[in-house]
Amino acid sequence: MPDFSENEGSIFTKQGSLFPAVNERELPQVQPVLWERLARSEFRQQFHLNAQDRSYLATKGFEAVLEHGADFIGKRLAPAHPAKDGRQTPWQGHPVFVAQHATGTCCRSCLEKWHGFVKGLPLNGVQQAYVLAVIAAWLRQEQHRPAPKPGQNTKYARALGRKNKELAEKT
Repeated sequence: MPDFSENEGSIFTKQGSLFPAVNERELPQVQPVLWERLARSEFRQQFHLNAQDRSYLATKGFEAVLEHGADFIGKRLAPAHPAKDGRQTPWQGHPVFVAQHATGTCCRSCLEKWHGFVKGLPLNGVQQAYVLAVIAAWLRQEQHRPAPKPGQNTKYARALGRKNKELAEKT
């Protein structure tokens, strides 16, 4: 169950479970102005769930994916000085990672720019819950978007394809 207390370092109480249950209804509301700002960013608008991400979300379930997100936030964003800050969120491999890049919740610099959370200070429970709420709202929006057609790529996906091809040619 979420714990939104200011003093708690995590948004979840530890009940002996590796990933405590997330109740989406208890997450804070995300203001529409954020979506308006993100919509004006060409970079952020390039991110969408691919077929593999959609399948993972459907197979694991929304609640489980949010539990993973809460864990990622607690370990990779909440500390005042996260390890590898600016590079801690992979570009692909989990729906939450894609959501983080799409919403500016991928590193402390983006959190400061897009959400006003000052770098160098740990995120408290309320702030962690807010980040999870942003990710959850974006994932819900993506679930309602039409699935991409086979071969339909965003600029981001094409760039990843070029990068992967270049890496494959080097090895």
